[in-house]
Amino acid sequence: MTSVIKYYEGINSVAVIGNYLPRQCGIATFTTDLVEGLSAEAPEIYSWAAAMNDKPEGYPYPEQVRFEINQNNLADYSVASQFLNISQTDIVCVQHEYGLFGGPAGSHLLKLLDALRMPVVTTLHTVLKDPAPEYRAVMCKLSDLSDKLVVMSHKASDLLKDIY
Repeated sequence: MTSVIKYYEGINSVAVIGNYLPRQCGIATFTTDLVEGLSAEAPEIYSWAAAMNDKPEGYPYPEQVRFEINQNNLADYSVASQFLNISQTDIVCVQHEYGLFGGPAGSHLLKLLDALRMPVVTTLHTVLKDPAPEYRAVMCKLSDLSDKLVVMSHKASDLLKDIY
């Protein structure tokens, strides 16, 4: 654990944006596991989630979820960026999958990211081989607004280099 804490020296709080359990989907499981794993590996770093909701009433989230975003309400993204900026969060990790974020091609997320004042690391769970122009434009802007991109395979990395 010493090497992890030393590597992340100066980071006191990490926010993860994505679906979260009990919402039923693979990204919710991934995001929940990521927050729990960060908390277990480096308990000195406060790890929490901003959960994406696909229904107005949301879900009965655990205490790790400090903020909820209605994925189809653009105003929620602006409020979320304000909350993140005043919450003393040092880094934001976005779990990106098509369909999680509202707006054309998921473009609502860009409003949130554009207003953030801390580094953003975006995990791309899907990289399209032949994206429609609006999806390509959103992905390019998402890349511009992210300090780092994480993909799940060499093939996805190659697609990013070749197509985007």
